[in-house]
Amino acid sequence: MTEQVLLSLSTPVNGNLLALSKVKDPVFSQGLMGQGFAVEPIDGKVVAPVDGVVTVISETKHALGIKTNNGVDVLIHMGIDTVELKGKPFDVLVKQGDRVTMGEDIVKMNLKMIHDAKKIPTVIVAITNSKDILQELMIINFDKNIQVGSVVAVAAIKDIKKAVTKNTNNKYELLATKIVDNIGGAENINSVIHCITRLRFYLKNESKANDELIENLDGVITVTKAGGQYQVVIGQAVNDVYDAVIEQIGTQHANNDTSVIDTSAKTGIWASIQKSTSNFISVLTASMIPIIGILAGSGILKGILAALVGFKILSVTSGTYILLNAIGDATFYFLPVVLGFTAAKRLGSDPIVLAIVGGILIYPQIVTLAGKTSTASTNFLGIPTTLVSYVSSVFPIIVAAWLGKYVERFLKKIIPTYVRSVFVPILEALILSLVIIIGVGPIITVLSKGLSNGLVSIYSFSPTLCGLVIGGVYQTMVIFGLHWALIPIVINDIATNGHSYINSILSITMVAQGGAVLAVFLRTKNKHLKEISLAAAISAFCGVTEPALYGINLKYKRVFVVASIASAIGGGLTGFLKVNNYALSGALIGFPAFITPGVGIGSNFYGYLISHYGTLLISVVLVYLFGFTNKMLVKKSDPMNVDNLKVA
Repeated sequence: MTEQVLLSLSTPVNGNLLALSKVKDPVFSQGLMGQGFAVEPIDGKVVAPVDGVVTVISETKHALGIKTNNGVDVLIHMGIDTVELKGKPFDVLVKQGDRVTMGEDIVKMNLKMIHDAKKIPTVIVAITNSKDILQELMIINFDKNIQVGSVVAVAAIKDIKKAVTKNTNNKYELLATKIVDNIGGAENINSVIHCITRLRFYLKNESKANDELIENLDGVITVTKAGGQYQVVIGQAVNDVYDAVIEQIGTQHANNDTSVIDTSAKTGIWASIQKSTSNFISVLTASMIPIIGILAGSGILKGILAALVGFKILSVTSGTYILLNAIGDATFYFLPVVLGFTAAKRLGSDPIVLAIVGGILIYPQIVTLAGKTSTASTNFLGIPTTLVSYVSSVFPIIVAAWLGKYVERFLKKIIPTYVRSVFVPILEALILSLVIIIGVGPIITVLSKGLSNGLVSIYSFSPTLCGLVIGGVYQTMVIFGLHWALIPIVINDIATNGHSYINSILSITMVAQGGAVLAVFLRTKNKHLKEISLAAAISAFCGVTEPALYGINLKYKRVFVVASIASAIGGGLTGFLKVNNYALSGALIGFPAFITPGVGIGSNFYGYLISHYGTLLISVVLVYLFGFTNKMLVKKSDPMNVDNLKVA
């Protein structure tokens, strides 16, 4: 039976103790490098946080590793992105192989030089073999000033004195071979260096690298790109893998002039747009992934309720309906709160503050005022603004989470340390909420109204053309929150005319997205992806597309593009057949809404069957043939893909 051993860890610098989740580097904040803590330093003295032997020192001096007698690998990482400073701010006082004791000086760090270079000086302490050796890590209260050398954490570790030594040379050689092959071969490499956790390739053509396959390799934590480098995050075995890579590609590629970067790589405005779009989608899908399951389940429940109401089995005023609808609707209603938390973790903002911002955006009184034309226009300190309902919204809170890290960083610079814990969170919540409500809200209102009016005008000119346009763009409008102005038009049509042609087209877009994930379900061999894609398909057919959109289709971008093409075709068919909708319902579960009142099943219902099931078939076939392949699968063990984010 494995015995438990306690190991004390002290703070390596004077400063403010932080949770690892607050580090502005997703590789550390998401725990990919193991458990630990961080400190915002107030001076440059760095000491050993544990007793042990110095096992590795980064060539750029910004990080070093210490192994304790108990086999714990402790990484001390100084600053974010400081690897780019090539060691200039660091004076390392020890060398590899030295035995050090807790509190012993190991590095002098020039904070001014780091700040002048506009880098973050956060010092991180991480147990890089946490998964193998750590049972529990207990840390004292965060967000307080700690003196250098003070014990701040106790690790409960396994006693591994009898650990079996394994011959790992072949493992590293095999991993190196697979990385080189999937990065485009030795001929695609200008040079390669490494820091204490990752291989840093300078490639001739980054597009030749297969990110997904590399991320799937056993021994690779993730792939990221920053500063012209293609970075493969390995962890504590990076030295061994680097040596194996160099042995295979030749020493001429080692430590070459890193200014040699592919001049044929894509540059310019279009490349920047592509990169920004990719980053946005990456953040969006990663933020949604933790709640995809409950979103899909909630969507299915809402669909079942819609069917029960359509068949007059339940009344919308009954207690049963109200309670079940609250259960199904709550996840969507409070989506900004949940996304505030998950997006903040993804982007390095404060998750609690962003959850509060989400709560402010859907505060009942604001939602009530936004819902009435007479009260939606207001002002804040004389600044005119238009209130918008952010219930179920996605885009605004993602913007807030992105801004949050910059706002927090600014506030920490101007607010004294001893009052930060009180004033930084509330001021950050205040600033972010006002930016969204006063800035983003009116912009979304103007754009969405303009789009909606334009689409309605197109329908008057040509129902078929309108169906093509709405079918192709509506789900993109949903992503950016620009669809809200169409909903009142649909509601008004049904309330005043008893029907809505526009809602029939919106219904088609749900079927197309559901058909896309159904195709993924049919094609993929991945059991987890099969499970979530089937649930997302059922949810979409019930009228809720969020699980399909954010769980799969946007994640595999080509799936979304092909699904939108299918949706445009289906929308055009719906407009051509002039399919009408007689209730605020749709997709496959909402078929009673297409039965003409007083007439019953007739030409309109047949038009519904042709357009909706035709769209379903088109979407499934197109995505199955052209939209998805199993090569597109991302790393299973990486729930938050950090591709394209700039890290240390």
